Amino acid sequence: MADLLLQSRYAVALTGAGISVESGIPDFRSEKGLWSKYDPMEYGHIDSFRSNPAKVWKMLLEMDSVLMKAVPNSAHYALADLERRGILKAIVTQNVDSLHQKAGSLNVIEFHGNNRSLRCGRCSRKYARESVSFEKIPPLCACGYPLRPEFVFFGEEIPPDAYQKAMTSVQRCDLMLVVGTSATVAPASYLPRTAKSRGAILLEVNPAATELSHRMSDLHIAESAGKALPAIVAALDASSPKQRKNV
Repeated sequence: MADLLLQSRYAVALTGAGISVESGIPDFRSEKGLWSKYDPMEYGHIDSFRSNPAKVWKMLLEMDSVLMKAVPNSAHYALADLERRGILKAIVTQNVDSLHQKAGSLNVIEFHGNNRSLRCGRCSRKYARESVSFEKIPPLCACGYPLRPEFVFFGEEIPPDAYQKAMTSVQRCDLMLVVGTSATVAPASYLPRTAKSRGAILLEVNPAATELSHRMSDLHIAESAGKALPAIVAALDASSPKQRKNV
């Protein structure tokens, strides 16, 4: 995998919940995830938020407490290292935890938004999360309308700017590193398929086999991201200077 990364001209990473599990954020769909406790259609759909924001905020505050405690793990730092070396050009992440940025990655495309800010569903005014009081639920905008997180609920479209940036990166890449995601939920699932259809090499890091493993991946490392990605960086360090055309 290190050799293939060194040979690439424009490598892009697609990351999902699996990369943040080692940071203490359970996959929403796992046994200990939020959707084992809360029905995603009852608490995670935009229509549910609009009809009863106080009820949905009960789940959002629990999610927020987990995200705020999380810190980047060795996998996040490894991807940031690959970017500094000039190998990795962009990260498209389905996560809203901002851990890639905290680890030092600069070109991060947040496909599903983020948890750093809230916005008003009526006047669109934005607030930094730390400036909002949660003494009363739901938190309210100055206009009196409930605030919502700046991430995508079920039933909403991907932010156009994020979607366009992601597709542009994917269409340009000659190698895609898929980390911690099964890539089965649309529209994120379109990204590796688009890359592959345009001739990109598909490298996968996931402890479990996925649909990509069986049909599209050129190489699959069945290890956790926290174990595999630092090992890949170590393999780059062990390569000869002549091989490091991107460093």
